Amino acid sequence: MNHTVQTVFSPVNSGQPPSYEMLKEEHEVAVLGAPHNSAPPTSTVIHIRSETSVPDHVVWSLFNTLFMNTCCLGFIAFAYSVKSRDRKMVGDLTGAQAYASTAKCLNIWALILGILMTILLIVVPVLIFQAHR
Repeated sequence: MNHTVQTVFSPVNSGQPPSYEMLKEEHEVAVLGAPHNSAPPTSTVIHIRSETSVPDHVVWSLFNTLFMNTCCLGFIAFAYSVKSRDRKMVGDLTGAQAYASTAKCLNIWALILGILMTILLIVVPVLIFQAHR
């Protein structure tokens, strides 16, 4: 694109700083006026998220794996949590959310079953012991 530079001198009393260089297109717009277009100007807005937080539940899964690994749900949840973290590192937020959702569901079930198993392991022997006395 070839631009020709023209020197334009503005009057001293205009109150604005002087503009010494004007592109050829700017000069044509100044002389001829703005284009007469009946269509409204359009704009495009792009939303760029700086950081989207997708919880991967790795710590919760590790806790369930070590302490409440009922039916190996804690270990499976840990595997899904690691997959979620990998997807997040690659930039696949949809995949990371899907794996994190599965890990969360598995963690909830592992926690519920682990608590129920702990309660049953305490209550049942106590009841059996009281029945034999």
